[in-house]
Amino acid sequence: MARFKSFNRDGEDETAIDISPLIDCVFILLIFFIVTTTFLQEFGAQVNDSQPSSEPTQSEEDKPIILEVYADGRVIHDDASIGIAGVQTIVKTHRAERDLPVIIQGAADAPVSITSRVLDEVRLTGATDVVMAVR
Repeated sequence: MARFKSFNRDGEDETAIDISPLIDCVFILLIFFIVTTTFLQEFGAQVNDSQPSSEPTQSEEDKPIILEVYADGRVIHDDASIGIAGVQTIVKTHRAERDLPVIIQGAADAPVSITSRVLDEVRLTGATDVVMAVR
């Protein structure tokens, strides 16, 4: 490290340290971290933070179609067992007037094959707004 001697008013030696190499190193590290950092655009759900109103927002007719899949392979809609064969009928009936969303609620231990078959049946009806959830 370079040390420089300088003299103060009294004529005594005063040693100083040159910090310009330190500043150079700091700027090089700063440039390195700026260049190597990747900036990713994160996507997420938009949240509407407006205050809830006291009026009900959904009528009975506007509620989504909820299909529940259980571990034993049962498919339930409105507390009635419909099976995989009844999925298209139920979805077509409820979507006849409006384009209602369909929610498939699978149990955590439900077979994936049954849940995917229910999803396929819903897609065959032409439903575009399909959501899968795990209970």
